Amino acid sequence: MTVTGGIIIAIGGFGPALSIGFIGAKAIEAIGRNPEAAGKIMVNMLIAMAFAESIAIYSLILAF
Repeated sequence: MTVTGGIIIAIGGFGPALSIGFIGAKAIEAIGRNPEAAGKIMVNMLIAMAFAESIAIYSLILAF
């Protein structure tokens, strides 16, 4: 792996890491405000986190 591959992975991992943290924080906040909707919130949270994580996987593929 070259230096550019490392840079791609670093930048490509930074965005998804921030977005996953933001999604998780907002989901926990929403569950705290409305505990009855925890099931619906968790499903949507996991789907959003999976989409954010796919961006990190794309950057890993581009690095190679």
